[in-house]
Amino acid sequence: MSWAVRRHAGHPAELHAREVTDPVARAVWVCDPTGAALVLGSAQPAARVDHLACAKAGIDVVRRRSGGGAVLVVPGDLLWVDLVIPAGDPLWHADVGVAFHWVGDAWAAALGALGHDVVVHRGALVRSRWSADVCFAGRGPGEVTLGGRKVVGISQRRTRGWARFQCAALRRWDPTAMAGLLALDPDARRRAEGDLAGMAAGIEDDLEAVLAAFLRQLPPPAP
Repeated sequence: MSWAVRRHAGHPAELHAREVTDPVARAVWVCDPTGAALVLGSAQPAARVDHLACAKAGIDVVRRRSGGGAVLVVPGDLLWVDLVIPAGDPLWHADVGVAFHWVGDAWAAALGALGHDVVVHRGALVRSRWSADVCFAGRGPGEVTLGGRKVVGISQRRTRGWARFQCAALRRWDPTAMAGLLALDPDARRRAEGDLAGMAAGIEDDLEAVLAAFLRQLPPPAP
């Protein structure tokens, strides 16, 4: 049960639309976005987005099938990695919260090897004023923080046959850009900018180095 690593380049909408096909086996999908997009969670209202601001900035608005708040995908600003495991894999856990833990542990080990003192969140979902709108404004099981600010966000799409963990490790965090894409009045946007600045952070490492470190930390095949 070793990991098959594949690299896919494309628009964020195309990358999110990739389907898990049978037979399902452990897989790593390294996703290289070719354009910028604001990716909404599966249940996130589109009305919370300033579509005119997105259009002016050249940012498409797309939707993923996993939950959570929006992620601003800009090439070079984050490392996007999807992990697929089949049901029955030793890494599979029936508790959908605990199921994230091994993913967060792998990210924490990778970032630790690069010199970052990070922590994996193992408690319940932590919400903030902005977490319904912005992925990196909340904290879920398995997600990774540095100095109290989130650096790795993880969402999960799950069926009876497989789980797909979608991971985003920030290299750069721009709270002003993120707040500017939300449907807010000027005062609320200023508050969002200030709040979001303290909720997430970029690790600033070379993304290829982060990817290599992460792949080295993935769980080995079961004995």
